[in-house]
Amino acid sequence: MRVRDPASLNFGIQLRERQLTIRKAKLTDVPEIHRLISHYAEERIMLPRTLTDLYENVWEFQVAEDEGSFLGCGALKLYNQEVAEVRSLCVDESRKSQGIGREITDELLDECEAMGLKTVFALTTSPAFFAKLGFHEVPRERFPTKVWRDCLRCERYTCCNEKAVSLELADRPGKLRDSAEELAEFSS
Repeated sequence: MRVRDPASLNFGIQLRERQLTIRKAKLTDVPEIHRLISHYAEERIMLPRTLTDLYENVWEFQVAEDEGSFLGCGALKLYNQEVAEVRSLCVDESRKSQGIGREITDELLDECEAMGLKTVFALTTSPAFFAKLGFHEVPRERFPTKVWRDCLRCERYTCCNEKAVSLELADRPGKLRDSAEELAEFSS
């Protein structure tokens, strides 16, 4: 679980005092996860997920909350011992552009590193968001299992506007920065 103070999340936006908590989702979070995903699915920004699917896969999710208020979520779909997908990443409309999506993604990436994964990808309508975290645009065919499992069955397959982005965890920007800082401290 990750707790951030308000100062660490201020990206030039005046925020009220808050304490953002990122934690593993619980079964009681599923209705809120469903509500938020359904909102973005209605806007055709992400694919819908059923309540049954969310209850069966709640363990994949991290959620963001502020004093008990549900702010956003994101999930990891594991494909093999090296690859995972960031999916269902969304933040409440009223709290967008406040760093919440980045915090959720950072927690998901930390989880990937802890599992020893090498590559994380996403299919997204917001590739610029992921680029800020070190992801690079790649052909979606690089992840044939994803295409076979989800894309081929999607009603938008022939007119998909999502871009595939990928991050090699060994090249993760925060990890490189932390390593450089440790090296500087060690050689001082």
